[in-house]
Order: sequence, then C-alpha cells, then structure tokens
Amino acid sequence: MGVTLVGGSVMGPFAGWGRLRGVDARQPPVDEVHIGEASEADTPDVLFVEREAFGAQEEADLVRALLSDPSAEPRLSLLARERGRPVGHVLFTAARLRDAPGSGSIAILAPLAVVPDAQGRGIGTALIELGLQLLRESGVDLVFVLGHPGYYPRHGFEPAGRLGFDAPFPIASADADAWMVQALRTEVIGVRRGQVVCADSLNQPELWRE
Repeated sequence: MGVTLVGGSVMGPFAGWGRLRGVDARQPPVDEVHIGEASEADTPDVLFVEREAFGAQEEADLVRALLSDPSAEPRLSLLARERGRPVGHVLFTAARLRDAPGSGSIAILAPLAVVPDAQGRGIGTALIELGLQLLRESGVDLVFVLGHPGYYPRHGFEPAGRLGFDAPFPIASADADAWMVQALRTEVIGVRRGQVVCADSLNQPELWRE
C-alpha cells in the first residue's frame, strides 16, 4: 500500500507520531515521491533517513528500539522514497491514557524525519497526512505529538494540555504548546482526559524536553 507525491500533492487512494527537523519551504516541490508502509526489510533505509535528518545516531537508535518494542504496537511506520532513494520517514506508536482502560485507541507521532536535501518539498506534510488517514481508518481516536508549535497546527494539531491531556513527563511551561493532540473523531475531545502513557522505549524524561 502506498501513495505517490507529485508536484507537492498526494496522489492515490488517500489523496488529500515527532520531532520536527528542517521541514521548511525553501526548496521546490519534488517531482515524484512514493510513500508506503515500511517493512522489516526497509529498516536500514528507515535508519538512514533518521541519521541523515537529525545528523546524529540517537534518533536512529530510538526508532530501532520502537520498531522492536512490543509496547509500541500497533505502530505505523511510513517511508518516503524519491526515485527509489529513501528521503523521509514518520513513525506512529501506540499509547494509552493512565487509569482509563476504556479510553480508546491512541497514537504518538515520533519522530518525523526528512533528509536535508529533500526538506521543504512537502514530504513531511505528505507523511503526516497519509499517516493520519490510515490511523483514522484503523479506528485511532487521538494522535499526540511533541513538536514545533508553528508547524504541527497546520496539520490539525492543537495544544493538548488545555484540553486535559498531560504528557508522559512534565513539559516546561514555556514549551507547553509544543505538546499537541489531534482528535480523529470529534466527539472525543471534552470527554476524555488524563496523562498519556507512551511505549517503553519513549518512556525516558530526556525525550520529552522540546
């Protein structure tokens, strides 16, 4: 399953979880990028994207851990390729609300990565949009992200703390708006609230400092 991004727009059946790294508007749109669910065989390419995008090994190590973490299931891993070359990746992993066993299906977006020479061409946007579409169709109710408050609201995210959702670890008041949520079902907001519990591999306080 996959879609193709042509001239900056998603084309395919879905036309239409993350630290932000270099998703800007300085570069022209790509000519053609294909996005599909990453398989185990794609793991080396996924880790390549993470290392290139963040310029370090830490995010690649985190993604490797999440891909083998049972507590992160069900997860959604999407890989973008431009003419066969891996250029972008996004990962959504399972979460839940503490002391709320009937809180529905929840996901966390983390991380979102695009290699430097492909940034600003709509690849990050396409990865997010396809991921949210697939999660919505699979029955996920809420998607959370700790990311740039100037970027993710463009994709329907809003500050989560104001809506009664606490992050797995405290977020500094100056960065409170970086903890965001998007409801994939409108009736969820105002009905559910509480602290989000993330996958074990994300359950590290240093990962929650924006």
